[in-house]
Amino acid sequence: MTDRRWLPGQTVIERFHRPDGSIGQVHPLRVLADDGRVLLAWLPAGTPIVGSRLADGRSLAEAPLHQRFRIPRVPVPDFWHRTSTLRRIADDEWSSVWWFFDAAGQFTNWYVNLEVPLGRNPAGVDRIDGVLDVVVDRDGTWRWDDEDEAEVAIDAGRLTREQLDRLRAEGERIGALAERGAYPFDGTDTDFRPDPGWPAPQLPAGALAGLSPPAGTGPASGGR
Repeated sequence: MTDRRWLPGQTVIERFHRPDGSIGQVHPLRVLADDGRVLLAWLPAGTPIVGSRLADGRSLAEAPLHQRFRIPRVPVPDFWHRTSTLRRIADDEWSSVWWFFDAAGQFTNWYVNLEVPLGRNPAGVDRIDGVLDVVVDRDGTWRWDDEDEAEVAIDAGRLTREQLDRLRAEGERIGALAERGAYPFDGTDTDFRPDPGWPAPQLPAGALAGLSPPAGTGPASGGR
């Protein structure tokens, strides 16, 4: 437990670090609740973020699998695509749970971003994206996502085998919760609607300064 906590309505910044210490993507989140350990926050579709691209201008998805973690990445101005997300980020858990909502505001499914937690800073939370993820459907069935990328990431030095083992164990824990219909997969917050008076969260002033627009057309991927 930390004494650093945020109030509902505040903006916090979620930063995704790379193993070399550099910052990848940066996402601004609107705080819904925070007890100093578990943060619940909102990222609506269309919110400006700091994204990342391969240095040649391609998005991660546009590169062949064997290149995705070997070509240097650069930060680019971007925005959060497709789905709005409610995020539960616990300081001591190797995952964050994302509720996905479509353009009409209807809940679609959960996406569990497996992550290495790095703690809090005065402006927000720091994580390393674990590449491997878990998708949980409305009925509690679940499946791995990006298993092929996780193996390539190890070969490229993006993750260690020990980290992937820990992330996979976290995914199994999450899957067991989903199968039982236990929180957070028990329907809690699937009817969430953002306060209409709240503007979209904003990046800190200067966060996009000096960044070149992406040359590719696809969206930046996850927090990588």
